[in-house]
Formats: sequence, structure tokens, C-alpha cells
Amino acid sequence: MIKIRSDCRGQASSPWRSAARAFAVSMAMLAAQAAFAADPDVPRAEQLVREGKYQEAYDLLSPFEDANSNDATFTYLLGRAALGTQRGEKAKALFERSLATRPDNVAAHLALGRAYFALGQYAEAKIEFETVLRFDNLPPDVLSQVGIYDQAARQSLEEGKSLTGFGYAETGVGHYRVNETVGTRTFGGGDRSDTFYNARVGGGANYALQNGYSIDATLDYRFRYYDNPDSRDDSDLRWRLAGSKALGENNLSAGFRGRTSYRGDGNYRNDVSIFTDYRMRYDPDNQFTVGADVRRRRYPEGPERDRSRTTALVSAGWVNSFMEGKGSFSLTGHAGRNYATSRPDGDSNVFGATAALDYTVSKTLSWGGFVWWERDMFASDNIHFHPDTLDNSILLRRRDNLYEVGAYLVWEFVPTWTLRPEILWIRDQSNSIGANYSSTEVWINVRKGF
Repeated sequence: MIKIRSDCRGQASSPWRSAARAFAVSMAMLAAQAAFAADPDVPRAEQLVREGKYQEAYDLLSPFEDANSNDATFTYLLGRAALGTQRGEKAKALFERSLATRPDNVAAHLALGRAYFALGQYAEAKIEFETVLRFDNLPPDVLSQVGIYDQAARQSLEEGKSLTGFGYAETGVGHYRVNETVGTRTFGGGDRSDTFYNARVGGGANYALQNGYSIDATLDYRFRYYDNPDSRDDSDLRWRLAGSKALGENNLSAGFRGRTSYRGDGNYRNDVSIFTDYRMRYDPDNQFTVGADVRRRRYPEGPERDRSRTTALVSAGWVNSFMEGKGSFSLTGHAGRNYATSRPDGDSNVFGATAALDYTVSKTLSWGGFVWWERDMFASDNIHFHPDTLDNSILLRRRDNLYEVGAYLVWEFVPTWTLRPEILWIRDQSNSIGANYSSTEVWINVRKGF
């Protein structure tokens, strides 16, 4: 009877042992699953971002944000998902965190520029985009510039294109007036007033290579037709071909650019230069630049042929974003020398400065202006007509002060179409009567972006 009771106790305890083993196995499996789930499925998230499924990617990655805050790839992908789901501030913080770990990531710079653009911080977006993108012959207003940069960034990030670009066409009507100066009073030609019609077409492309290298090219053609048959019709073709290298928060570029201008009566002016410049993003609100340029300006034939010359310039500049990216102020100084010239006044030393201000009122409206000044000091004594002498003739060294002041308004009345009224005042002031000149131009253009 004792043996039978012992077997009964063993049979009674068997279900408890089975339940205990099942519980232990279940807990082990849960622990394994939890350990596995601690690592986010980054390849899956990357695929979702490529497919534009940003909400799914965000839901997949966001639970692991705290544990992966120092992972550059994770924070970049989560930032892309946040930007795609209209979480602009979140995206900006994530891209900044990603770049702190991997500053040479071109895609993260483009994405951060897009985040600034989405938040309406346009001047900061321009500074960020220019750490990895290069375009020339852009409109003067920051809003249009960052729109072009944002389009190129979207082509690169969302469409996977190595070759990105933009195009434009514009046309309009304006009025040109020669203002009275001591030069126009002495030699005539003042107070001339003409209506003109103008057109402009062009575009640019940027090809991204490996390791932050890229090649960019732009082409810009401008034409102006005057109603007055005594006025020459102007045409101007500008081009640029350069290579650049993104260096974290900075960018180094070098290349060639040129310009062919029609001067009337079958005469042309040709400019070709080799240049380099270095941009430094000090912080989100400040960018510094230094550059150098050597150019040859040649008048192949005609009365201005002796004005052919070579110019060597160095420059330094500063761009500041203020009012949370709505405003942009820039200041640039330059200095150099004109040499290898046949001008009677000889070579000349030059120095000057440019100040520009731009303000974005809304997503469709902005305004701005600039002031440019240059001082030219010629090297050779020469007989000139002089405004302060009795016979207006004296042996002197020519000294010129050149000024330009411009202002513009840009209104996007429908997407990709803008209306652009502009005004430009030019003044050349010299101790030589014949070198004095002034004009005022006003025009209004309609521009279409592609």
C-alpha cells in the first residue's frame, strides 16, 4: 500500500513539472524576442524611405530613437521619415545629430537643407545647401535660390538621381535712361531715354560623384532689344564649368567661367577666367567665403580693343541669416589689379565691396536690394579733360569710383511662375570728364522655372 501511494504522488506532480517547463520555455522565447527587437530593422526602414513610405518607416524606427541616438545612419533615416511626415523640427534635430557623427554625409546635408526650407528658414537653407551644391547665374532673391536647391536635393534624395538640375525662361519690358553728368554735358549723349524688351533663358546641372566630389555647369543667355534704332541691341552669353569637394561643413570649388557680350556695330567682348573659392559654414546662421579669380577680358576688334586686359582678384565675404531665416545679409570685399592692358591710363589697382539684403515676406513674396562700389586707381599719367580746370585739360592719373544700386520684388503668382519688377542705378564718377556716366533702368519680367 505504501508503494501505491508513492506512485500516485508521482503521477500527481507530473502536470506541475510540465507546466513549469512550459513556462520557462515561454519566458526564454519572450526574452529572446525582446533581445532581438532591441535592434531596429534598419534595412527595412531604408527600403521604406526609398519607396516614400515615410509613416511606416517612422513607426518602425521611432521606438528605438533613444537607444540609437549616436548612430548616424539610424538618425538620418529617422530624420527622412520625420521630414516625409511633416515633422520639420524633429527632422532638423535628427539631421543635425547625424551630421555631428558623420559630417561628410552629403545626403544628410541635402536633407537638412530641405528641413530648413520646409520650416521657412530660407537663408539658413541656402547656407546649408551650399555646403554640397553649386549653381551659378541664379536669381538674386534667396527664396528663388533655395527653391532651385531644394528641387535638386529632392531629385537626389527621393528620385535617386546623380545628375540634378534646373532651367528657366523669362521675358519682359523695361525703360533705360542716361542721366546727366559732367561727361554727358561736355560730350553729349545725356538724357537719352529708350524702351527695351528683354529675354533670358538658361539652366544648370550638378553631377554627384563619390566621396563628396561633384561637377557643375551652368549656361545663361540674355538678350535686350531697344525701340530706338540708334541704340544697340545687347546680347550676353555666360557659362561656368567647375568641380567641387564637400568637406564637412565646408566646400571647395575650382573651375572656369566665361562670358561673350555683343557691344554693337559687330563688336564683341570675351571674358574667360579660372577661379577658386572656399565656403565655410560657421554655424546655421553664418557663412564665410574666400576666393581668387584670374580673368582675361578681350575686345577682338573695334574702337575698344585697347581696353583688353587681364584682371587678378581676391575676395572675402560673409553671409548672415537673421529673423529665423527670413532675412539674409551679405557683405563681400574684393581687391586686385588690372594689367597687360593697352589703355593710355595704364594698369590699375582696384578694390571695392558689395552689400546685399534680402527678406522673405511669405512663401510667395520677397524683396531685396544691393549696393556695389569699386575704386580704380590707374598707374600712368595721361592728358585728360578735367571738370575742375579752366581749359578742362590737365595731365593727371585717372581715378574712378564706380557705383551700382539695385532693388527687386519677387512675387510667385502661380507655382513656378514669378513676376519680377527691378530697378538699377549706375554711376561712374571720375576725375576724367569722358569717364563720367550714369543711367537708370527699370523693368518687369515674368519668369518660369523648370
